[in-house]
Amino acid sequence: MQLTQHDRFGSARPLVAPNHPTAVYVHVPFCRARCAYCDFATTAGLEHLIPAYVAAVCREIEAAGARWGRLRVPTLYIGGGTPSLVPPADLEQLLDALRAAFRLADDAEVTLEANPGTLAPPYLAHLRDLGVNRLSLGVQSAHAGELQMLGRIHTWAQAVEAVSAACAAGFDNLSLDLIYGLPRQALQRWEETLRAALALAPQHLSLYALTVETGTPLAGRIARGTLPPPDDDLAADMVELAEALLAEAGYFHYEISNWARSDQRLADRGWQIPPDILSETVSPFVCRHNLVYWRNAPYLGFGAGAASWFGGERWVNVDHPQTYIDRIATGASPVAETEHIPRPLEMGETMMMGLRLAEGVSDARFRARFGASLEAVCAKALGQLSRRGLLSWDGRAARLTAQGRLLGNQVFAHFLPPLDR
Repeated sequence: MQLTQHDRFGSARPLVAPNHPTAVYVHVPFCRARCAYCDFATTAGLEHLIPAYVAAVCREIEAAGARWGRLRVPTLYIGGGTPSLVPPADLEQLLDALRAAFRLADDAEVTLEANPGTLAPPYLAHLRDLGVNRLSLGVQSAHAGELQMLGRIHTWAQAVEAVSAACAAGFDNLSLDLIYGLPRQALQRWEETLRAALALAPQHLSLYALTVETGTPLAGRIARGTLPPPDDDLAADMVELAEALLAEAGYFHYEISNWARSDQRLADRGWQIPPDILSETVSPFVCRHNLVYWRNAPYLGFGAGAASWFGGERWVNVDHPQTYIDRIATGASPVAETEHIPRPLEMGETMMMGLRLAEGVSDARFRARFGASLEAVCAKALGQLSRRGLLSWDGRAARLTAQGRLLGNQVFAHFLPPLDR
């Protein structure tokens, strides 16, 4: 029987085949305090809702399993918010529901995001017992003043302690998040944070440029003149410094903002691997879950504010946890918005996301997915961007150059439909 989703989303477009791997994301919107730069679907001071929220997420997962069958799940990512605020018993309930509804692979990558200020050795031991095998720590900076400006609730000392405790608990796949391009952040201060993070020997690093989001406390301070806006030229220097330091330390720059430790020696280990090689074969520590997003592959999201891309449709749930709980309790759909993704848009988004990767977009894999070559779909854009030195195109794979990585948004705009413009 061919499954369709016309009964839920008003579309008769076929769903992804049941045996096709589908990543799963679970959103935990609770925080002890909202960071000054955050505009995610998160709330502070509502931790008392966690038990009811987890029960609601389990019901949404159960309904998805009943509707779409036991889809094969190779990666699970529990993000937030601060998932490490969820008690072990509630996490166990959540994981049991996922394993009942889907076929979680034996070698599944199971990631949980955590704030270093919320972790203790017993909790970390519980996570390992539950099957969590990858930990992503929001460290952000090694400097107290920067952490305070960002509104983080932890110290650098707590981050160091969290890494040590995680290793003692048996975690051998740790990722650290850092933010650069902060107001008044000097290049030397950024280098100190990078070197401090490298001294902890994490398997993975995510380095994000600060984005000043409208309506956040940080945006308010900049608007009032109490903080200067970020310096884009200095942020570019920080990226180049990070590329040099991390390459020297043995990290594979596999995505614009992400590095994974690797023992392989590549001709150009900083970027651009041969088109017949996938990122996960260069390093076992690349984030397999996020590769799903960058390859524009199917995923299902559960919880308040969670998004899904599945069977030609994209949808997102309501973002307030109480509204989400109430909808689930009454049997109503938690979905707030749906969007049909026509084929040209899917092609364009596949290019935009795939170009973020060092592996780029393979012509062979593009042909296998869409039945058309990259040349046939976007020859003009490939030619223009190649001539400008922003894109490398050899007939086998399209990939960003070093300059293209710094001007990524200009590159990506060329692949919005109509593609060949």
